[in-house]
Order: sequence, then structure tokens, then C-alpha cells
Amino acid sequence: MSRLSLGGGMAAPVASAARVGIGGPVGSGKTALVERLIPALLARGIDIAVITNDLVTAEDAERIRRSGLIDPARVSAVEAGACPHTVIREDPTLNIEAADELERRFPGVELILLESGGDNLASTFSRDLTDFWMFVIDVAGGDDIPRKRGPGVIRADLLVINKVDLAPHVGVDLERMHQEALKVRDHRPVHLTNCRRGEGIDGIVDLLEREVLFRS
Repeated sequence: MSRLSLGGGMAAPVASAARVGIGGPVGSGKTALVERLIPALLARGIDIAVITNDLVTAEDAERIRRSGLIDPARVSAVEAGACPHTVIREDPTLNIEAADELERRFPGVELILLESGGDNLASTFSRDLTDFWMFVIDVAGGDDIPRKRGPGVIRADLLVINKVDLAPHVGVDLERMHQEALKVRDHRPVHLTNCRRGEGIDGIVDLLEREVLFRS
């Protein structure tokens, strides 16, 4: 799903990086998912960069820069300064500019992960910003989240149900939650993860390789 851009003069079209959004409520595990995806993507030879969004800080970006998982220069921070919806949906200019700048500095980048600031079930990404986006919820938030049919749950290209290891401790019937999520999404992809242990990450990378990077 990477876009093509034309260089100056008679230069051949240059493929730009695919842009993958990661949204979801506060505490659902978005940053933890990014931290698991980075080494998994790199291990498959995929050239990546990361953009994080926070309200008025660069805390998530600094966490990823300090992790040692990726060159810190490949991590950019966007401060929304207002409702997190705004910079990923209504006016994604800041994120588009941040992604464009990463592509200029790292011409070989194939995929850019864009983590949204913590939001609610109404969070969605503009298609002007992302080629593919996933929405992260967690079992500790309640097994009724899929039944609430929020736009993030319904419209995302991939729904991730995280912290599955907590299900027995918070009284969640994980199988029922999974089936209800599939039902409200008309059986579009739903993946279960435990980012603390790295469970379910390979399945997400498989999906990104197949549906976003078009690798068999």
C-alpha cells in the first residue's frame, strides 16, 4: 500500500513508505505493541521508523528511543496539543509532515508505525495519513467493548485484543469476547496478544507483510 511520488524533472517514481496507524484507549498497550513490533519487523529485514503522538509531551517517543530497539533518530514525536483525534483524523498535517521528514532522512524506509495518543473508542485514522491502521483494546477494559461497537473497533483494518493473560483475573470470557469482536467486524481480522510476553506478535507481522507490504 505504499504510495508513489514523482521526483523533480524526469526522475522515475519513488515508492514512499507504507504508513500504519496504531490507535486505542489509554493503557490498552499501544506502546508495548510498538516495542514488540519493532524487533519482529527488523528481524524480517523490513526498514522501519516510528512516530508517536502525545498530548503535550514526547514521553512515548523517549521511551522507544531509550529502549535500544531502534536507532533513536528514526523515532519522531508529535505533540497534539489538543484532542488526540485531531492530528490523526481531522487535520493530520503534523503527522504527515513528520512521516515525510523521516522518509527524507531515511530514503530506504519501507514502513512507518504511527502510534496515536491515548484515546477512546471513537478514535479513527484518516486515510490521508495511513494506508492501514489497527485499533488496540485490552481485556482489562471489559469484555463488553466489542458490543459497544465504537468506530475504532468497527472500522480498523485490524482489531487487537491485548493483555489476554489477564482474562481469568478480571472475569473476562476471552473466547466470547473474541467471537463478539469478529461478529461486529463482519469477521474482519481480530488478533489476540499478550505484549508482555510477545504472544501473537508474529501473526500481526504476517498480516502486515501480506496486506501492507504485499510480500507473500
